[in-house]
Amino acid sequence: MAFNPKLPFRARDALAAGLTRRALASSRFRRLLPGVYVDARMPVTPLLEARAVMQLLPVDGFVSHHTAARVLGGVVPHDENLHASVPAHRNRSRKLGLQVHRSTRTPVTFDGVRTTSPTATFIDLAGVLGLVDTVVLGDSLVRKGLASPARLVRAAASAPDRLRTRAVRAAALVRARVDSPMETRTRLLLLLAGLPEPQIDIEFRDDHGIVLRRVDMGYREARLGIEYDGRHHATVVSQWEGDITRREEFDLRDWRLVTLVAKDIYRTPSATLERVVAAMRSRGMQVPPLRDEWRAHFPGR
Repeated sequence: MAFNPKLPFRARDALAAGLTRRALASSRFRRLLPGVYVDARMPVTPLLEARAVMQLLPVDGFVSHHTAARVLGGVVPHDENLHASVPAHRNRSRKLGLQVHRSTRTPVTFDGVRTTSPTATFIDLAGVLGLVDTVVLGDSLVRKGLASPARLVRAAASAPDRLRTRAVRAAALVRARVDSPMETRTRLLLLLAGLPEPQIDIEFRDDHGIVLRRVDMGYREARLGIEYDGRHHATVVSQWEGDITRREEFDLRDWRLVTLVAKDIYRTPSATLERVVAAMRSRGMQVPPLRDEWRAHFPGR
C-alpha cells in the first residue's frame, strides 16, 4: 500500500491503494474523523489526533486551541471537538468532531505537526477558557519549558483587542516551578480571595546544599506550608510511614503544614479558606479581609 496504516490516513487514499470498503469498515481500523482512519491497534494520543486533523486541512492549515495545547503537553479541559485554524482568507468550517477557525497566526512545527506556538496557543485559549483553566495551561507550558511567565506577559500585552484583557490577567498569574494543575488551583483560590501570594516550591537544604524536603507552597517567614495531596489514601505501609516521618521532621522545624485534597478545592473551597486563614493567624500572619472574587471560579458543591 502507498499509505501507512499506523498513521492517520484518508479513506480515499486507502481505497486508491487497494483497501476495500469492507476492510476499512472492519475492526482492523478506527475512524478518528470523518474520512480519516488509523490502524485500530494504535493508541490515540494528542499527536495522533493532530495528525488526523492535518489530513483534512489545506496545506497552510495547522492545529490550534485545545488540540495544539495537548500536542504541546499543556493541560486543558476536555473538549468534544478537535481544533484547527486556517489563514484568514480561507473559510472556517466545522465537521463532525472538528472545528476549524480562521487565524492570522504563523504556525510552528512541533513533533512534525504544524501548530500554533505555545504563547499563541495560550493567548487563543484565554478567549475560550475561564481564568483558572487559562492559568493552569500557562503554568503547565512553563513547566514543560515551552514558555516563561515573562514571555506570556509580553505576548498577552500585544494580543488582539478581543483577547487582550483576559490574556493579560491570566498571564500575570502564571508562575514557574508549579508541579500540577491542582497546585495552580490551590494557589489561585488563595489569591482570588485576597490572601498573600505563597512562595512556590519551598526547598529545605542541608549544609552541603542538597535538597532534603520540599513544600508545594507556603510562607517561609511564618513557617507555614500548604500542600496538595493527590492521593486518596496511603496505599502501602512504607508510604504511610514515610508521611509520618516527614510530618515529624517539619514539626521539629516548627513548621505548620496544611494539607489539601481534591474535595477541599472543588467541593468545600469556603471551608478551605477558613482553614488557611486560621493557620495564618496561628503563625502570627496579618490576614486581610477576604475578597469575593474566588466565588466565581470556585463555586463548590
